[in-house]
Amino acid sequence: MPVVESPLRGRTAVVTGAARGLGAAVARELSLRGARVALLGREERTLARVAETLPGDCACWEVDVTDDRGLARVGEDIRVRLGAPSVVVANAGVAEGGPFAESDPEVWRRVIEVNLVGSAATARTFLGDLFATSGYFLQVASLASIGAAPMMSAYCASKAGVESFAHALRAEVAHRRVGVGIAYINWTDTDMVRDVDRYAVLRELRGHMPPPARRVFPAAYVAGRLVTAIERRRPTVYVPRWLRSAQLVRAAMPAVVTMVSRRELPRLAAVHPFEPTGLLGAGGRAASRPRG
Repeated sequence: MPVVESPLRGRTAVVTGAARGLGAAVARELSLRGARVALLGREERTLARVAETLPGDCACWEVDVTDDRGLARVGEDIRVRLGAPSVVVANAGVAEGGPFAESDPEVWRRVIEVNLVGSAATARTFLGDLFATSGYFLQVASLASIGAAPMMSAYCASKAGVESFAHALRAEVAHRRVGVGIAYINWTDTDMVRDVDRYAVLRELRGHMPPPARRVFPAAYVAGRLVTAIERRRPTVYVPRWLRSAQLVRAAMPAVVTMVSRRELPRLAAVHPFEPTGLLGAGGRAASRPRG
């Protein structure tokens, strides 16, 4: 059968949170399909190592996605080096766990800033390019956008926020021929998710999810699904596919989660005292550093 060339070939794509995990996997998949890739993140050396493995034209920039001025400078460099972006993937994200009452206000706020404010800042930086190229913006969301869980209040709030932001942005820019997609993903094999299992309460809470919801998917598989959705300008992509069905029972999920939590949290607390985790994973530790 003839090989169909990807519509991404020769286009410029921006990926935030590209130093590791899903962001690095998405950057690799975009490059394999012929895109010129701009990798953005907080870890300059790690970004450079990822960039060295990509087969196509790419470059990396160290930047904090909550830094509007820094993003603006990077945006100018990308346009000069790689051309105006026609694809932007807002992937940068961090998480922390533990009881809200005992959470560090700065850490809690940082999750909101990176995940929600950072996504909005990324969109604002590159929307002019997407208008010019009739491009596509993919917002990486989560099962947490659909149903919130205890001990993850900042992450759930931020992911619900990015979902609403993407819906609003889609309606606002549709007449400008810009597509906006939302990626609903579940557990993906990244350092952040692996760090979850180091903390008893988060490990136990994940263990109480239904078996299909506990499955961890390889980052390369998730990235492949996301990049195919980008090629097709899909308004939504669900990984795994059954997550789409969660939308049908969304209204009932808070009551179910509350019922289970009322029964299980006291039992878990008796075995493993709850305590804040701080930002999870190497990416979280990088995001906690002051802007340099």
